[in-house]
Amino acid sequence: MSEQRLDLREIPPPERHPKIFDAFEDVESGEALTLVNDHEPAPLYHQMAAEIDAFDAEGYTVDRVGPEEFVATLPKK
Repeated sequence: MSEQRLDLREIPPPERHPKIFDAFEDVESGEALTLVNDHEPAPLYHQMAAEIDAFDAEGYTVDRVGPEEFVATLPKK
């Protein structure tokens, strides 16, 4: 599975979701978008599961790497 990576930690919070959705749109089926974030992206997961048919919610993972570093993988069907 090929991955694209997006580090959100330096991006202002109001700009994050639009950047994520744009990047996810560019991901091919069977690939994943990897996010690096400063908090667990639970609200993003719920929004994507509700609004984006191509989001593979069952394949979603998130790992806490440090106190302010979470790595989430958003696979595309």
